[in-house]
Amino acid sequence: MLHNGEILDTSARTLSPGQTGVLNGWGVFSTLRIRQGVLFAWERHYARMRHDAALMRVPFPENAAAMRIELLRLVEANAAWEGTLRVAVLRNRGGQFEGAGIDRDYDTIAFTKDPTRWGAGCRLNVTAEARHSGGPFASAKILSWSMNLTMLEEAVRQGYDETILLDSRGFVSECTSANIFAVIGGEVITPPRISGCLPGVTRAILLEEISIPGIRVFERDLTVEDLKSADEVFLTSSTRDLLPVLEIAGQPIEQKKTVMPALQAALGRFIERYVEEAKLALAGY
Repeated sequence: MLHNGEILDTSARTLSPGQTGVLNGWGVFSTLRIRQGVLFAWERHYARMRHDAALMRVPFPENAAAMRIELLRLVEANAAWEGTLRVAVLRNRGGQFEGAGIDRDYDTIAFTKDPTRWGAGCRLNVTAEARHSGGPFASAKILSWSMNLTMLEEAVRQGYDETILLDSRGFVSECTSANIFAVIGGEVITPPRISGCLPGVTRAILLEEISIPGIRVFERDLTVEDLKSADEVFLTSSTRDLLPVLEIAGQPIEQKKTVMPALQAALGRFIERYVEEAKLALAGY
């Protein structure tokens, strides 16, 4: 793992309960896909973390290039040329239970793992009242993640792979670690941020970077019934890219494959361009 610029074994004891973020989950994080030794979409991940850190009053590294170089040192040390990287910035000071002798405002922690094998598709449950869409921190990706993990664990206990989280209005928001899209009448729709969903990086790339003639990708409120009657439903995340949804609460999804293959191909081309450009840029360091 990487801890404040130093590469250590993950068994190293580096954190203290006196760091206020440890017991309060006071920090931000992101999960990146490593492709050919490149941190894919690094700029988007850094910008989102920095935005959420400011929202949560978490001190944050100011130099994106220097932070990326440190993370790439970890990738090289672990030979994780194809994998996943988790990076977290933990607030160390503040609150009523700050420990003595803490001389850093924040810690940066990162580790890598092999890519997750998601299979050919996923089966989703539905969880009501899971997102408070009107809250000021609704779309922030913060270390207080135990509610998501508990909802995912419950879905798996019931025989599903993930669960759809509904907002306080009853509309679809997201899943515990992925955004969700529906193809309806040739249009590609994802819930808006007002639903409380996390603005995922792959979600943003589909909305902002991928352009296919005749295919419109946009935000709109969706219901569970919209998903069940859609032509195609899929999840997006940095580790999944696009993953088909095979079933929702016991009902099979037809997956007509009219639009998703074109989106997958376009995303693949975008990834290839990004990786090649990033490799050329890194060669200049």
